[in-house]
Amino acid sequence: MNVPAPRVTINDVAARAGVSKGAVSMAFNNRPGVSQATRERIFGIARELGWAPHQTARSLSGRRAGIVGLAICRPARLLGLEPFYMEFISGIEDVLAERSCSLLLRLVRDLDEEIAVYEEWWRGRTIGGAILVDFHQDDPRIPPLRASGMPAVAVGHPSLTGGFPSVWTDDASAVAEAVRYLSALGHRRIARVGGPAGLGHSGIRAAAFEAITAELGLDACHQVSTGFVGEEGARATRSLLLGPDRPTAIVYDNDIMAVAGAAVASEMGLAVPDDVSLLAWDDSQLCRLTHPPLSAMSHDVHQFGAEVARALFGVIEGTHQEALQVATPALTPRGSTGPPRRASHS
Repeated sequence: MNVPAPRVTINDVAARAGVSKGAVSMAFNNRPGVSQATRERIFGIARELGWAPHQTARSLSGRRAGIVGLAICRPARLLGLEPFYMEFISGIEDVLAERSCSLLLRLVRDLDEEIAVYEEWWRGRTIGGAILVDFHQDDPRIPPLRASGMPAVAVGHPSLTGGFPSVWTDDASAVAEAVRYLSALGHRRIARVGGPAGLGHSGIRAAAFEAITAELGLDACHQVSTGFVGEEGARATRSLLLGPDRPTAIVYDNDIMAVAGAAVASEMGLAVPDDVSLLAWDDSQLCRLTHPPLSAMSHDVHQFGAEVARALFGVIEGTHQEALQVATPALTPRGSTGPPRRASHS
């Protein structure tokens, strides 16, 4: 007859770590009073012993930091196709796993529903904090969510996030680097296929594109706003390539639209990069699987998600209240970009 192994308790974790039961509780509930080194030692021993705090007990005691909320205004079908959010969420999950915490993800139809979801979660003591994404100019979420007192980290440029501690990348500098690179290859007609015009980071990229093309004196540099999905990226690419001032290079706001653009170029009998150079953003595995492989503004999205999660725990613990700029997307040239080789198109 097999005797079941004794159940591991918080006392076992505390004894192994050489701390009090209260210190283990403070570590897992992200309370001040435990050093980061001690906290990490406690987490490591808890993982080794296979112990995790009972979520129901934590909820009943009013300790909410074990669950982080993330609401995204995207249809479920489209979210599953978007490499950025898959990588971003995996980075968040890595940090949450270190702390035996969970992510509560909700897909919403609009910003009003998003506000209602966060307010419900916070009032109901469901979450200890939230990650806010996809900021708009004069974002309507800011006043009610700040008034709620909910700890949150905003993913976006500080000019968009209304005073929430933010984690952001310098998209304007990345756009300028992309256009300077294409200009140095000899391109004079460069187009940009961007995201929705109302999104703050799309606006920042659009303004930077306009500024750098004007600075370099480039010709007929058009921008098209889309919804980040492949079908819309394809439609925008087709429109640009059929236009009177056909671009010799196109910059895309994400990789799935760039892959769709490459398919359109092939459909129209255009060679990449001889007839048109294509440059993606974010640089997921998609860029390396396309033929030719897509040049991209590379961004470690997994690490970005991890930095956002760490910043949120800093907000909850009272140690992080400032904007945090992470690495700027950097150019990774591959086979989809080159000089415009045909004189009739240059």
